[in-house]
Amino acid sequence: MAGFTEDELVAAVRTILAEDVPGVRLGLGDDAALVEPGPHLVVLTADQLIESVHFRRETTSAHDLGYKALVVNVSDVAAMGGSPRYALVSLGVPKSVEMTWIVELYAGLRDAASEYALAIVGGDTSLSPTVVISIALVGEVAHSLAVTRSGARPGDRVVVTGTLGAAAGGLRIASAQKHDLAAVASKQGRTLLAAHARPVARVGEGQTLAREGATAMMDVSDGLAIDLGRLCRESRVGATVVLPNVPVSPALFELRSALGIEPLELALGGGEDYELLASLPPRAVELTTQLLKDRFGTKLTDIGEIRKGEGLVAIDADGSERPLEAQGWDHFAGT
Repeated sequence: MAGFTEDELVAAVRTILAEDVPGVRLGLGDDAALVEPGPHLVVLTADQLIESVHFRRETTSAHDLGYKALVVNVSDVAAMGGSPRYALVSLGVPKSVEMTWIVELYAGLRDAASEYALAIVGGDTSLSPTVVISIALVGEVAHSLAVTRSGARPGDRVVVTGTLGAAAGGLRIASAQKHDLAAVASKQGRTLLAAHARPVARVGEGQTLAREGATAMMDVSDGLAIDLGRLCRESRVGATVVLPNVPVSPALFELRSALGIEPLELALGGGEDYELLASLPPRAVELTTQLLKDRFGTKLTDIGEIRKGEGLVAIDADGSERPLEAQGWDHFAGT
């Protein structure tokens, strides 16, 4: 690697992440961490970001990359109605990567850990042909509040937090040629770039949705349409989506021409929004909407209904119905 040893790298990481966290008996530096589990169900998740698949170093800062790598895992815990507690971070880097880049990456990881009140308690480092960040996250959730993808029932309303499509718009900007950037160097462009680089995990919102009776829930990581299709398959139901009700990021409309995009299409299939998609009993929608607004300033939108059967149906502004393609990101299909 670029002028440092593995021991020097580990020492630098320990310096960046050193802090006392409740529940951690032994953190970084030993063969394994020792933590004290609480009385709740343990939530386990893992995710990885791979260079040239999930990001490019030339368009992503190390700090933002570290922050995002942790947040996408926190979002999975939020989608179960849980709280994040501990993380293990494994990093593979090529010899060309400088220590300063790695320090910035771990600074981003540290900032995300602080934001979501969790501890990074260990991990691994290795030489790799490309940058690979792999994170395993441990969370907890009360037995009575754990929400899965498989509980949606016919008659439930389909709801989603926040707005959709901004992260995909930000990716378009980050990937644009230099001569295209002048057209999107605006407040709206910065909004989209921030959504792509610094996603928000809806932890408090997920817990509120769980308490108010969400029957199924997941985060929107690959696109609203494809993720709703997955939720419906696990619940053995179908769903309708009222297209005019889908909460599209306003910044996309401002930059529609500059980016050459259709805002609704990005909202349905762009991915990486990390908003929460849930099914709620109709009686719970109004109260839950108000609670999310009052507690977190987060919008909750009713976009459709869970139905018997299978598949997704789109309802257009004129009331006509048509099949809704499960569009979104699929790593192995390459789409």
